[in-house]
Amino acid sequence: MEEDLSKNHGLLKLELFCRGIRVDESCLLGEESRGFLRTRAGLGSGLEVVLPNRVHVNAPVLEKWVEGTPYAIHREDGRYLIRKEGDFITHVRVPRRPAFYDMKTSGGKLMSSIGVMQGTYLGIYPTRVCHHWEHTPRECCKFCSVGLNLGEQESREKSVQDVVETAIAARRDQRITFVHFNTGYYEGDTYLDDLEPYITAVKEATGCLIGVQTPPHPDFSRYDRLRKLGVNQVSFCFELWDETRFREVCPGKAEHCTLKRYLDAIEYCAKIFDTTNGEIVAGLEPPGKSIEAIDWMTSVGAIPTVCVFRPLTGTEYEDVPPPATGEMVPIFRRMYEACMEHGLPLGIAPNIKVSIVLLPDEGRYFLDNPNRYRLRELMLTPVRVLFRAAFWTKLALKSLRFGGWAKRISREESA
Repeated sequence: MEEDLSKNHGLLKLELFCRGIRVDESCLLGEESRGFLRTRAGLGSGLEVVLPNRVHVNAPVLEKWVEGTPYAIHREDGRYLIRKEGDFITHVRVPRRPAFYDMKTSGGKLMSSIGVMQGTYLGIYPTRVCHHWEHTPRECCKFCSVGLNLGEQESREKSVQDVVETAIAARRDQRITFVHFNTGYYEGDTYLDDLEPYITAVKEATGCLIGVQTPPHPDFSRYDRLRKLGVNQVSFCFELWDETRFREVCPGKAEHCTLKRYLDAIEYCAKIFDTTNGEIVAGLEPPGKSIEAIDWMTSVGAIPTVCVFRPLTGTEYEDVPPPATGEMVPIFRRMYEACMEHGLPLGIAPNIKVSIVLLPDEGRYFLDNPNRYRLRELMLTPVRVLFRAAFWTKLALKSLRFGGWAKRISREESA
């Protein structure tokens, strides 16, 4: 594996996840950056930075464990750069604050309180806080900050109209191609009922690819319905492979959903959606367990999403140290190897770069032989081309049919 951080930008991204970054006094970020928007997505609490080769990273800044980091972002001669203990690593780009963040919906809500950019896609948590936070005693996952953020930077109430207007504005301003909806657990398993009106309206208004992340619904036929509504991707955060550890870290999920239901839902959905992801948190169980989870997910046709454990301020695990980079490398290497071995379609969707996790195709950075899967990668090229061509064609037809989203939003603003 290339260990020079100036050349291996995937390794640098992982280092920043594990160690964070300090903002040097030379950086007057202000309106030049997206700011530190800690919404219910939680992990978006850091500084959005784009490394070379369009590697997006949300680098921890505000948490107390970042104080000892050797990394700092500087601004010199009008350009941003990262230094490690004073030594230059690489120039970077800091994404500017999206114009739509400061726009208001027709209902008077600031759009940045409705949805936020995470990398190049729009993330929206449109419904009420997860029930695990409201239960007495609390049953929330011990690393989760979902219940800490509502009502500060994020609106408590988000109407369908608020969400649609925000998605249209983000499509115009940031050229997004993907809108991701997220909910927590609700008694009666109503999360899909709550999301469906938002999904239908945003799909109709924008034509964007739609992703959904919720607890697994006990009635799996609901996923066939989601597919008919135009959902392209679903993901299930089961967090930990070891069931004993799962019950300890995620008591609400273990009680109300069970690890088995999560895994069964992943296996079912992998057969019907363009992409199904299983999501785990690396750093809260031995690396070998994370690798076992990766091997199982890829064996059923699901693509792993691996988050690096980030101790967030105010959570039960805020004082648990983040994992060491060296412990994480084998996990991300295996993530890529397993996807290639099973021929899973990595990177087929257009213009989707994620900042809060390492993308599965970014696992390529951790290979000892970067050309090991070159033939398999080439075989994926036609799949990517066909999927992207179909997407852009559908988007163009929708734009013509409805007179173009730009004209629509202009008319709404004029009114």
